[in-house]
Amino acid sequence: MPIGGAQVVDKKAEILRCARELFSSRGFKDTNVADIMKAAGFGTGTFYNYYSSKDELFMEIYLEENAKLKRKIMDAVDLDADPPSVMRQVMLMNLSGMNANPILNEWYNHDTFGKIERKFRQAHGLEHIDFLYHGFTDLVKRWQDEGKMRSDIDPSMIMAIFGALLNVEMHKEEIGFQYFPHLLDYLAEFTMDGLTRPVR
Repeated sequence: MPIGGAQVVDKKAEILRCARELFSSRGFKDTNVADIMKAAGFGTGTFYNYYSSKDELFMEIYLEENAKLKRKIMDAVDLDADPPSVMRQVMLMNLSGMNANPILNEWYNHDTFGKIERKFRQAHGLEHIDFLYHGFTDLVKRWQDEGKMRSDIDPSMIMAIFGALLNVEMHKEEIGFQYFPHLLDYLAEFTMDGLTRPVR
């Protein structure tokens, strides 16, 4: 026990907590390292004992929030439903979850998030970023074994197709806001129709 009963502060955990609150209330762009460290009660120099940049800190928090959303979706989705129904549930819950979370919502800010993600991938590698769903590849394999999904396409390719569907939401502006969310419904329908159609 610390002398005099004083609590030992987990500095990294406190930095994460304060950063999450500030990123949520102000957004990535309007939050700086000095603000985070002031809220945490530490000198700015202490920040760099744990993180190389604000970008790295934000990405850690983003990935934690993303993992929470994934777990929530996978717990809520009826995985025994037919594949098109499961994919529709996943897409709708992902869309509403991303929109409801200010940190995850930064995904739609091309200028900000694109740069952060690229830098993070370069520093840590692709395996550290998983925007899909843990356990979903196993579900795809099960569907293939049960004859509910085409088995001539590798499960990793099918996961890439699902990922591409989820990423379409990032391009609302280029495609046209007036087409959403119906465009997502059609794309999901056409994709799942192709993936579940018997191979000729």
